[in-house]
Amino acid sequence: MRVLCAFPEAMPSSNSRPPACLAPGALYLALLLHLSLSSQAGDRRPLPVDRAAGLKEKTLILLDVSTKNPVRTVNENFLSLQLDPSIIHDGWLDFLSSKRLVTLARGLSPAFLRFGGKRTDFLQFQNLRNPAKSRGGPGPDYYLKNYEDDIVRSDVALDKQKGCKIAQHPDVMLELQREKAAQMHLVLLKEQFSNTYSNLILTEPNNYRTMHGRAVNGSQLGKDYIQLKSLLQPIRIYSRASLYGPNIGRPRKNVIALLDGFMKVAGSTVDAVTWQHCYIDGRVVKVMDFLKTRLLDTLSDQIRKIQKVVNTYTPGKKIWLEGVVTTSAGGTNNLSDSYAAGFLWLNTLGMLANQGIDVVIRHSFFDHGYNHLVDQNFNPLPDYWLSLLYKRLIGPKVLAVHVAGLQRKPRPGRVIRDKLRIYAHCTNHHNHNYVRGSITLFIINLHRSRKKIKLAGTLRDKLVHQYLLQPYGQEGLKSKSVQLNGQPLVMVDDGTLPELKPRPLRAGRTLVIPPVTMGFYVVKNVNALACRYR
Repeated sequence: MRVLCAFPEAMPSSNSRPPACLAPGALYLALLLHLSLSSQAGDRRPLPVDRAAGLKEKTLILLDVSTKNPVRTVNENFLSLQLDPSIIHDGWLDFLSSKRLVTLARGLSPAFLRFGGKRTDFLQFQNLRNPAKSRGGPGPDYYLKNYEDDIVRSDVALDKQKGCKIAQHPDVMLELQREKAAQMHLVLLKEQFSNTYSNLILTEPNNYRTMHGRAVNGSQLGKDYIQLKSLLQPIRIYSRASLYGPNIGRPRKNVIALLDGFMKVAGSTVDAVTWQHCYIDGRVVKVMDFLKTRLLDTLSDQIRKIQKVVNTYTPGKKIWLEGVVTTSAGGTNNLSDSYAAGFLWLNTLGMLANQGIDVVIRHSFFDHGYNHLVDQNFNPLPDYWLSLLYKRLIGPKVLAVHVAGLQRKPRPGRVIRDKLRIYAHCTNHHNHNYVRGSITLFIINLHRSRKKIKLAGTLRDKLVHQYLLQPYGQEGLKSKSVQLNGQPLVMVDDGTLPELKPRPLRAGRTLVIPPVTMGFYVVKNVNALACRYR
């Protein structure tokens, strides 16, 4: 069971102008090998040359973007969020109306909110007219009737519970949150050492045999979905509800067989086909694993496998990645919640949009292991700031990237993978700082050396705003704090989000991408035809 809702949009819109043409100089291009890619740039390494010939040991990449038509258009709520049902079991539900947490959630709007996860099978839903009376506490209306009033009422309720004006004192609230986090840590340790869990495994259909000694095949699961939809349609409030599934795990042989049987029976019943992805075992992960291109590319193969089955039965059916985490087993402290994990997350966003996945739901927004965006003290983690920048700057239209550069020829038997990844989208048209027609690049540099990129064609001689995200503090890649253009990102004292200030780069300037970093680059006033209209 999962519940999806949408956050409201928060930014106004803007206007634009017509496109320019590609006109690179012939003399300059004589030195370059041209390579055209759909959405990402590869490992551009210098040819072995004689220094006496006058060529320096540099790698200069020439970059242009196709601006006439988008290659893909994803959902406006492409980057969405998940809450795990453990927040109910673990007593965190009251904290969801915290002003600080609400502010952090609003920053990532618009988005779907999925309520689901490993504790879903331990929830019981009662069809009662007045749930409040049956359980001796506030019913759903207490939290859902009015969003703003909920915040006030929860603060008042907390004051009454503690007998003082706790809600008016942020320090006391923070201490309560820390106390709660410490209690949960002890609970998790107790479960771990006793080897007894009330929420052992996320029940995907293909795990039933392991958990219950029985299997549910794809055909039967499809029939169950059809039956569920028939039960929902006569109920007024559910008659137009969307249905998503089957929410399978990694598409290996048996899982693909399950998906095939499901699509054959119920492919037309679901509004979108869903699956989940985990990159690496959280028990053995190391910080350098997050920089491995082979690991980053595992997702692409899974996408193709899912699309092949879906398009066999329902061509064009929307596909959602309904749950993505960097590491399994709840994640790894100081790794899954660190700056290093952001390389996987940002590449995931770029790769999914480029390959036509309509929505990706991040597991989890809050209170689930170490893969979350916000920690148990309500502090935003590096992946939160990365997601916030993505929401502010990236629109749903995906553009094709074309690069040319000096590169070393591949050696026999050696695969040169993409350590420099470049994705391009139309800039978010709700961002009033940029006119329609602007383009946003986001770039991942996994090299241990800086890379230089020269904007060409329609991007030539345009003003650029840089949003460079780097780790902050002595921990380096393991840092849980980040800096934007050299300034640390923290919430303002009044509980609001900080202003995300760009660094303006003069027109025609070569982009210098520092080693092992990621960032966003808004190319202003391109007048891209693909980006002028919604």
